[in-house]
Amino acid sequence: MNKPRDVQIHPVATDTRVFRSRSWARLRFEIEYALAKGTTANCYLIEGDKIALIDPPGETFTEIFLQALQERIDVKKIDYVILGHVNPNRAATLKALQEIAPQITFVCSNPGAINLRGALENPDLPILVKRGEETLDLGKGHHLEFIPTSNPRYPDQLCTYDPETEILYTDKLFGAHICGDQVFDEGWQSFLEDRRYYFECVMAPHARQIETSLEKISDLPVRMYAPNHGPLVRYGLIDLTKAYREWLQQQTSQENTVALIYASAYGNTAAVAQAIAHGITKAGVRVESINCEFAEPAEIQEAIEKSAGFIMGSPTLGGHAPTQVQTALGIVLANAAKTQLAGVFGSFGWSGEAIDLLESKLKDGGYRFGFDTIRVKFKPDDKVLQECEEAGTDFAQAIKRVNRVRTVSAPASSLEQAVGRILGSLSVITAKQGDVSSAMLASWISQASFNPPGLTISVAKDRALEPLMHSGSPFAVNILAEGKELRKYFMKAYSPGQDRFAGIETQEAANGAPILSGALAYLECTVKDRMEVGDHWLVYATVDDGKVLNQDGVTAVHYRKSGNHY
Repeated sequence: MNKPRDVQIHPVATDTRVFRSRSWARLRFEIEYALAKGTTANCYLIEGDKIALIDPPGETFTEIFLQALQERIDVKKIDYVILGHVNPNRAATLKALQEIAPQITFVCSNPGAINLRGALENPDLPILVKRGEETLDLGKGHHLEFIPTSNPRYPDQLCTYDPETEILYTDKLFGAHICGDQVFDEGWQSFLEDRRYYFECVMAPHARQIETSLEKISDLPVRMYAPNHGPLVRYGLIDLTKAYREWLQQQTSQENTVALIYASAYGNTAAVAQAIAHGITKAGVRVESINCEFAEPAEIQEAIEKSAGFIMGSPTLGGHAPTQVQTALGIVLANAAKTQLAGVFGSFGWSGEAIDLLESKLKDGGYRFGFDTIRVKFKPDDKVLQECEEAGTDFAQAIKRVNRVRTVSAPASSLEQAVGRILGSLSVITAKQGDVSSAMLASWISQASFNPPGLTISVAKDRALEPLMHSGSPFAVNILAEGKELRKYFMKAYSPGQDRFAGIETQEAANGAPILSGALAYLECTVKDRMEVGDHWLVYATVDDGKVLNQDGVTAVHYRKSGNHY
């Protein structure tokens, strides 16, 4: 049973406290929360001669947050509310705060001010707009500086630096969705997998902009990152900063790029875009995300001209695509080569005319589609997000296949032939979490330990199963018997979101993973750790239970002649 939501309050520096609104369960449908480890919404209070509140949480925490805040401070003495970014989810908290503390002045970027006036439905809000040069003196040495760090997903993002405490309030940067009692990152290595996953979901599609943001903050004498989510970064600050640069380099050095062009009215289309982008980057293709509400025409044209493919997404507003999407479509049609792979997605409430417009115009233009058009009604759920991620991976793989065809295939080298002689038993790895399930045929499996019994599995980064193979995740290894029926079934290509188990007899393991009734034996496992090894993740898991289903069968073995693998 999950613990109830609460607010953890802790001093973090001189005159500075954090209010960590904690949810021990997954917060909402969005791919960045897929590890289901809960999250914290971190809000910071600086009490100088004047008082500033940084980043109040979203509406799911409004009541408990305001109660905790009022128990510890007279809210009528708060001078400023500083917002690293503005989204509709925060509107309820900000409205409630403004009602009990009408003296507050909001501090945000210029795009943030536009969003804030819309979210609070008040064109006359008291707002201080910070563009990067202006400071804010709270007294007692807290002379705050502001660093715009915009990206397509968060065009209004603003970081705040306090030279008195040397804390950088990083908004979305350096966060992670982890809920726990640790305020700081002692033992920071244990959080690295979660931070990496968060980076891949939220930062990787905006690699160019995130690189620029890191350059902007590189000269600041920072001793602590204070992000919106997860533990504050103190002990692992140097290592995490270095890791971000390495991860960004992996993205920017990719040979192929996909332009992902979209607009989002209520965040639903952006959530779909994020899932598609995650699937693309997993497959080793760079994403250039463009929010066409804020992008200049020249930026869209440049992205299209250097991309191997493009994907367009739009909400439907009043039966139409937003003007910015229609403008972007015109630029795409005028500049995209017919050899570029195309894709379309969108969300809608009652109708989907904008999606139909994009699809018909691109089909009429002679473009080939990399996946079936994705139409999402209202908010995407886990199954839809899984479909979107798999569609992005398929799109990226199709682009890479085209480039491979252009290269003359060389015969396997002596080394590849030698490595290909390594034998492995054929198994099907299965996993299920909530409504999301997947499977993959695998032969790169080895026993790794006796006590506890453990094994390693090599999982390609672009496998549909990969998101279900993080630390703590349950799964099953279904060891196949000689014979080709099950093997052939799991060798076939699947469309995004397709049920891997349709027409196959299965049982449910104690850990929830599907067991193939036709397997030779099965093992119930739990992921304990994983390590990045080139284009694969090497997963170490302990074996919790298992059973032989066919006493007379012989284990199927995969023999690779030239290093090719399943």
